[in-house]
Amino acid sequence: MMRLYWSSRSPFARKVMVAAHETGTAGKIERIRVAVGSALMSEEVMHYNPLNKIPTLVLDDGAALFDSRVIIAYLDGFRGSPRLVPQDAHQRVAAARWEALGDGIMENSTLTIGERKREALHSAKHDAAYRKKTVATLTLLEKEAQALAAAPFGIGAIAIGCALSHLDFRFGDENWRAGRPNLARWFETVATRSSFIATAFEEIY
Repeated sequence: MMRLYWSSRSPFARKVMVAAHETGTAGKIERIRVAVGSALMSEEVMHYNPLNKIPTLVLDDGAALFDSRVIIAYLDGFRGSPRLVPQDAHQRVAAARWEALGDGIMENSTLTIGERKREALHSAKHDAAYRKKTVATLTLLEKEAQALAAAPFGIGAIAIGCALSHLDFRFGDENWRAGRPNLARWFETVATRSSFIATAFEEIY
């Protein structure tokens, strides 16, 4: 059985588990909860991933895969058509672009959380920059929500769905839905998928 180092609070770990449910591989993965951070080291994770990051997937032969994009590309190989990663070159690039936007929101969110934990050393300038980039990305996704809805469900939708649900989880008071009705409607549809319901964020790591 494969082993996944993860946290129920990590949007990137959730992204992998959503993909695992979508590809029918969730039952082949043992989840190992672990807490890591920029200054919070895990020797167990470091044994497999020198970057000390999650998600990290350890295969049956002991080889390790990271980050979420690499892991999902591997899991997608267990599945027939249609795939999470499109085979058509044009569709694959479009999906990868959406994935990058979703990943970018998640990166800004995790950086914001880390910055705010610095308390006395907290940089309002950095905080504002992360927020500005997230807002700009959400504005773009609002314009592309109809295209998202029309595209086959895959890596782009998974990344964006996880990013938006993480905003609800960590920054719910900022109400990303305000002024973005198309994106909100798209998200409500995605959030009802069994893969998203089964992988809801939890406050425990």
